[in-house]
Amino acid sequence: MAEHTSSSITIEAAPADVMGVIADFARYPEWTGEVKEAEVLETDGAGRAEKVRLLLDAGAIKDDHTLAYTWTGADEVSWTLVKSQMLRSLDGSYRLAAVGGGDRTEVTYQLTVDVKIPMLGMIKRKAEKVIIDRALAGLKKRVESGA
Repeated sequence: MAEHTSSSITIEAAPADVMGVIADFARYPEWTGEVKEAEVLETDGAGRAEKVRLLLDAGAIKDDHTLAYTWTGADEVSWTLVKSQMLRSLDGSYRLAAVGGGDRTEVTYQLTVDVKIPMLGMIKRKAEKVIIDRALAGLKKRVESGA
């Protein structure tokens, strides 16, 4: 069974503002660093992305993959890998919780990655942690800048 890695950060904004940035896939290349292109392939009845193609360049790992998204209420989104060149699996989620009267948000990012090339578990978890920490820092900066 694959182990997951998770981390949390508090953002000085309401959950709806944070989720607005998370759900705006077209703008991911502006703030994520590793995502060079993002294309929404399918949307649900509420207009939220259900399938997204992402072109990733994270140094040693370059990949073109498609993720399927599931939205749970207004405070959680999870994803799973549909297809990839380098990854066997990529499952993750963002969970948001209002704090401080609702004007701040605790964001918990959980990620499980399995690559097609052999990799020690310790190295894989370290890579997951780096991805999560960069994503949370980028999200915080993006939301708090009001961009």
